[in-house]
Order: sequence, then C-alpha cells, then structure tokens
Amino acid sequence: MMLIAALFAASLPASQLRAAPPVMALAPDSEARWVPFELSATNQIRFRTMVNGRWAEAVLDTGVSDSALSAGFARRLGLKPLVEGRADAIGGSITLAWTGIDRIEVGGMVRTGGRIAIIDGDARATGERPVDLFVGADLLAANALEIDYDAQRFRLIPSGRMPFRGVTLPLARTDRSGLYLSRIVLGDITTPMIVDTGDGSMVTLTQTASRRLDARIGPRTTAIAYGLGGAVEGEIGVLPSLRLAALTLREVELRIEPDAGFSGRKGAGGRIGNGLLRRHRVLLDPGAGRMVLAPGARADWPVARSTSGLMLAAAGERLRVLHVMRGSPAADDGWRVGTEICAVDGNPVSASRYAGAVSGWTSGAPGRTVRLSLCGGGERDLTLRRFY
Repeated sequence: MMLIAALFAASLPASQLRAAPPVMALAPDSEARWVPFELSATNQIRFRTMVNGRWAEAVLDTGVSDSALSAGFARRLGLKPLVEGRADAIGGSITLAWTGIDRIEVGGMVRTGGRIAIIDGDARATGERPVDLFVGADLLAANALEIDYDAQRFRLIPSGRMPFRGVTLPLARTDRSGLYLSRIVLGDITTPMIVDTGDGSMVTLTQTASRRLDARIGPRTTAIAYGLGGAVEGEIGVLPSLRLAALTLREVELRIEPDAGFSGRKGAGGRIGNGLLRRHRVLLDPGAGRMVLAPGARADWPVARSTSGLMLAAAGERLRVLHVMRGSPAADDGWRVGTEICAVDGNPVSASRYAGAVSGWTSGAPGRTVRLSLCGGGERDLTLRRFY
C-alpha cells in the first residue's frame, strides 16, 4: 500500500511581510521546456529545479496554496523567517514562517521577488527522501500545467492553450483557500473536489459525500496516510467504476475521511489525487476554467490491493509496521503496529530491496504464504488473501 503525501493551504496578508514585489515571466519557448520527473513510491511528482541559484529537490503540488521551503533548505539558503503563521494541513495544523525570496524557476517560468513559506512538518509525508521545495498553486495557476505521466515530464504553457484533446471538467482556483477545485457528479449531486497532485491517493471523499456511493463501494478496510500535519487513519474501499464527465474510470480506490477533515474544512466533498491523475495525460488550466484528461497507457491498470494487511515503512535495514488493516490476514494473525521485520522469505531487508518488498509480497497473489523474520527474533508465516 502507498502512503499519501498531501499538504496544506495557507494565507497571509501581503501587508504583513516586506518583500520585493513578485514578478512572474513565462519564457517564449516555454512549450519546449519539458521538465523530467520521477514518480515516487508515494505517487509524488519529484523533480529538480533552481531556488536562489541553488539546486532543490522539489514536489509539484497543486494541493499547496502557497509554495514552501523546508526549514532545513531555507537555512542552507541563508533565509531567515520573518513573520510567523500557521497552515491548515492534512493531519492537522502546522506552524510556518514567511520570508522573501529572490528567484524560483519551474520549467519555462521564472518568478523573482515575492514571499515564500518555510515549513517543518511531519517528515513521513514526503516518503523516502526529504523535499526542499513544494511548488504550489501560487506559482502554477497563472499558466496551464500539462503533465505527461507516460513520458514522466511536465511543462508550463500559456493559459488557454489546448495541446491535446480529452474529456474536459471545470477547474478554478478558489478565493477561499487558493486551491484547485473541480466538480464531479456523485449520484445526482454535483460535488466540489480539490485537485491535488501532491496527494498520492486516487479519490478521497468526506463521509457525507461517500454515502451517495455506499451501494457501489465493496468491502471496506482501514488505512493510514500522512500529511505534513501528521497521521490520518480512515476507511478505504474500491469502486468498480467512477464517471468523470464523459470518462468512465475502472477500479478506483476510494478513501473516506471525516467531514471535519481537510477536504471538508476547505468546503469540498473530497480530493482527486495523483493516483487517479497518473492514469491520464492531464492539463490543469484554472485561468481557462478547465481540467482536461486523456486516457494514458496506465488507464486500465487495476488497483494494487494489499493482500497482507501490513502497511510498512523502511527503517534502515528493517521494515516497520505502521498500520494493520482491519479484517486483513495480518489483523487475524495478531500483528501489531511497531513490529519490525528484518527478512522476507529468508532475504534480508535493505534499502535497495525496500520498493520491491513493499510493492511485491504485501500485495502478492492470494494463497501465497510469506515467511517473515522478526528483528527481535523468531519467524511468522503470513498467508495472503483478498479482503477488500
């Protein structure tokens, strides 16, 4: 199972921070300036870019209203926090500070001046590697963002351009939170949805919004996710299909969060995350009021369901149990959070084997028995089965 990495929305009156006025420019050849990216194990769009003349490890995240630097990277740049504030994040509220910035580059776009946030949130939200820069809606929304997941590249182009044809949904940047907001039909009701490229899940709905689909959701279990505000536990299930305008999506993993969760606090019924977007070629253009989706090579990929019920994270040469999913083989066998695994079927755990270990045996073929060696001594057999 993948962890979610979704972030925050923040705001600050410009009068509270003295910084050079922001100037944003898009290069004449911006359409040729594709940015290669890596899609991480947590479904983050990771790439390298320049901040104040220094290379930064960045995440492309429309779920961030205001772009932000990690506290450690800000220190390396010599940037001092000038104004303190707070941000509403998935997982809870976090502290932040604001500072001025000289120059940020993203593809063919350059912004000089303006403010940027400095944050120090839960490191588990960013997966296996730290992140220096979260590129948010404030840097992206003036232009159209095209994401080619099949080729693992993106670019910023002038708003209004239509570089490919697909199914069109509405898209706007909200006045209230500054986030990207679309609308989908659930049952007979149109529901506002945050479009969040920093969220590794497919679709998240509030409890109220999910009730419109109750009859179609299969057996449910539990899962844990991490935002910068900490851990969030909720239910998950799989929809056999979901309709977005004229587009029918097959097998969609659905996460259900409390009405008081992040989406509800932002006035939305849920979020469309990168787990769903990655099945398509995507154009996000709030200036033109549209999101365009065209099926990609992964459009019919099935959901990677856990058959073990263990959600794990690497801790050196160990796998640590983060969550035991309800009704799973691991729950039936009495596994507990915090248990550490040092070998799988006799193969020692290592950083190089982590991705394969998590994406392989934890969602392996039902009926397979896996032998797990515990770091505290002893072995346990776990027989995999489908449970949701």
